[in-house]
Amino acid sequence: MKLPTFSHLPRDTRDTLFVLAVIAWVVAPLTQEIPLWCSLLSGAVMVWRGVLAWRGQPLPSKWWLMALLGLCLAATLLTFRTLLGRDAGVTMVVVLLTLKTLELRARRDAFVVFFLSFFLMLTNFFYSQSLLTAAAMLVALLGLLTALVNAHMPVGRPALWQAGHLAGSMALLGAPIMVLLFVFFPRVAPLWGLPSDAMTGRSGLSNSMTVGNIASLALDGSVAMRVRFDGPPPPQSTLYFRGPVLSYFDGRVWQARPSAMPNRFRLPAELQVSGEPVRYQITLEPNRLPWLLVLDATPQTPVLVGKTARMTRELQWILDQPVTDLLRYEVQSYPNFQHGPRQFMPGLQEYLDLPAGFNPRTLQLAAEWQRDPRHAGASNAQWVDLAMQRLRSEGYSYTLDPGIYGQHSADEFWFDRKAGFCEHMASSFVILMRALNVPARIVTGYQGGERNSVDDFWTVRQSDAHAWTEVWLAGQGWQRVDPTSAVAPGRTGTLQRLSPPRGVIAEAIFGTVNPALALNLRAAWDAVNNRWNQWVLNYTQNKQLDLLKNIGFKEPNWQDLIYVLCAIVVLSSLGGAAWNAWERHQQDPWLRLLKLAILKLRAAGLLLAPNRTPRQIGQQLMAASGTAGRTSEAGLQAWHDWLNRMEALRYAPPDSAGHFKQQLAKLHGELKHLHWSK
Repeated sequence: MKLPTFSHLPRDTRDTLFVLAVIAWVVAPLTQEIPLWCSLLSGAVMVWRGVLAWRGQPLPSKWWLMALLGLCLAATLLTFRTLLGRDAGVTMVVVLLTLKTLELRARRDAFVVFFLSFFLMLTNFFYSQSLLTAAAMLVALLGLLTALVNAHMPVGRPALWQAGHLAGSMALLGAPIMVLLFVFFPRVAPLWGLPSDAMTGRSGLSNSMTVGNIASLALDGSVAMRVRFDGPPPPQSTLYFRGPVLSYFDGRVWQARPSAMPNRFRLPAELQVSGEPVRYQITLEPNRLPWLLVLDATPQTPVLVGKTARMTRELQWILDQPVTDLLRYEVQSYPNFQHGPRQFMPGLQEYLDLPAGFNPRTLQLAAEWQRDPRHAGASNAQWVDLAMQRLRSEGYSYTLDPGIYGQHSADEFWFDRKAGFCEHMASSFVILMRALNVPARIVTGYQGGERNSVDDFWTVRQSDAHAWTEVWLAGQGWQRVDPTSAVAPGRTGTLQRLSPPRGVIAEAIFGTVNPALALNLRAAWDAVNNRWNQWVLNYTQNKQLDLLKNIGFKEPNWQDLIYVLCAIVVLSSLGGAAWNAWERHQQDPWLRLLKLAILKLRAAGLLLAPNRTPRQIGQQLMAASGTAGRTSEAGLQAWHDWLNRMEALRYAPPDSAGHFKQQLAKLHGELKHLHWSK
């Protein structure tokens, strides 16, 4: 049996399949956010509805729908413990939309499906406001508009491309209004009003670090932040973006904890900077973390809007609330700095603590070094140099896959595996330093970045997540020491990143692409994404007010934005009215000529019903003349002939435009000599 093609399907079947395809496009991005059972149910229901439409079979009864809805309500409650909130609400909208397709019988049902789909389309922006999401939802918008226009064409079998053309024209006509509203509508809150749910971040930083935690980020190429330097950028080896400082160690996990000592014994920041500062702007991706990443060291508060930041004693900048939306701020950092006490203080004792029962061989190594006559009286700086020399000379390697470390992670690194990535090296190094009675701690953040040649922004990715150490030196305070630079200098100096081995398919694809072309394409895509972030997602009220300054306002505020918006609405309305008047003036010249004839007859006293054709007007003239008897036969015949020629011209076979205008002008001239009296 030969199956019908899509173009030969009955209209109801074709339209239903098209609507199902658009709904699937809207739901697809949400499958990463809604529960698995909801994704499977939605897919099964839409496939079921498509099969019913293809085969022309009846829809299920309402009892089926009630049973499915009850199961979905119960599943939602079990999953989220509530029916309220963003995730539970989106799940229920997906359920209601897909179940509504099972009672898609009339245009009224179709309109409900359309409007539910429009709402669900907007919920995609609760989870991501990226350029890809916006592009996908633009396609969804055009698809829904096409389906909506098609539903308003009940007669015949109009082609979908015809409805799509009209939908695209409507979208283009509405685009200028959309842009003006985007630019001038006052911004008083985050775009979607859900600051705690705007986006789910994937930052590799936290208040704790377990060996192996940063390994997964070595595979993640997503953007963490973008940086633009006002002048020449610092050397790449000095680009350390400071995050949480970890000082407490329980044997397995490093944590950031407030000092347990009395306030008078806690270490002061004692930050001193020198030299010229580095000025730059950072656009931080949403990560749901309260940390403001900056280069070491930043004594002045970064310039940002709507949030308050403070600096801790460890030089980390912390916000008053998590970063749930794209955040842009300006920073001034000093590469040359000193911080921390210059002389030993009781508060440094916390940075010597080690848990009992862990890493006995590392402790034994430290004891042997201290007993060695060659190192008698060694300073903290000399112990640091000795440990770094061991990393450089005894076969240690930087690898993405060092294997699973056991309880004594430092022992395994120093004596057995001799392989790891930044967190293995930083943790093992600090443990060894503390065993040597050198105060030390771990600093986490991002190191390096990649300059985009297209827009001159530096892109810092999740794969740039890094861990390094700080040791205390008498007379100098805290000093950065990066053990990874001793094992793999390219990791911190020339942007050599580890990458996982490619599979067969990936090797087949990338093996045939010019590496330079691939890098250029990636740079171009990053630049486009950055423009989207800067111009759209980061379009704040401050930028709106700056725009008002540029057009002449001296000290603009949000009230001025409302005035400008009202002026735009009024001018747009006047423009629309003028356009409508012009369109009415530009109506069919044949209709305008017929209207003139009707007005002339009405002025003579003939009552004409609206929407009369020329033939019907002629018949009414005959009837009126027969009753009144006051119009000459010649005058009546002239009117009759003129109206017949008008109708003949209207329905004559297509001819050249010039001939039509010529005949119409001739009829217009004759109309001036026609008279009617009753």
